[in-house]
Amino acid sequence: MGLITQLLTLPVAPVRGTVWVLDQVLLTAEREYYDPAPVREELAALEQQLLDGTIGPEEFDSREDELLDRLEWLEAHQQRLRTDS
Repeated sequence: MGLITQLLTLPVAPVRGTVWVLDQVLLTAEREYYDPAPVREELAALEQQLLDGTIGPEEFDSREDELLDRLEWLEAHQQRLRTDS
């Protein structure tokens, strides 16, 4: 951008800055939402609860199925992103 363009668009500079910040917040939120690490940690904690006897096998199976489905969905989403890039 030239000096004249910068001077003419100076009044909208706060808007550009706000849009950039919102884009960064959105990117960070998407990275956190689609991160499979918390699901893996929850699976490990669930297994520990089963070993400790705080939950029964039926509850473990039910919750494990939900978490594995979520993990599969997250990994498929990451695979789609890799193939689209």
